[in-house]
Amino acid sequence: MRLTRQTNYAMRILMYCAANNDRLSRIPEIAAAYSVSELFLFKILQPLVEHGLVETVRGRNGGVRLGRAAEAISLFDVVRVTEESFAMAECFENDAAECPLVDSCALNSALREALNAFFAVLSRHTIADLVAARPNVRNLLGIDMLVERRAPAA
Repeated sequence: MRLTRQTNYAMRILMYCAANNDRLSRIPEIAAAYSVSELFLFKILQPLVEHGLVETVRGRNGGVRLGRAAEAISLFDVVRVTEESFAMAECFENDAAECPLVDSCALNSALREALNAFFAVLSRHTIADLVAARPNVRNLLGIDMLVERRAPAA
């Protein structure tokens, strides 16, 4: 099983927002942190907003933030809204190729079991877990530098 680039960056957007939870995050900042195009991130944002994982705030000082607590967003939540298909084999598809074993295939059963195990593991881990695993994540993403630049001079 291989996750799409969209899912990978959806998780990165959420991690950035979780690490930057004291203020709104801006797409240009997130794009710069991950060296990816803003347009690409805007496309990824849509399903995250539609499913309540991210909220957008419009206006001059707008941005994005998590739609719920990072502890309440599992990796499975993200994968479920960003991946189009979980078909691991042709026989998982509705328009499966003709196969005399389709209803009693041991391979099909084993792949379904593997997919369910994959989902179970993703369900046990949250965006908060990913951020907590790297105590210096704010520094790695350049968030602290942005905050310092915006702080008013005393």
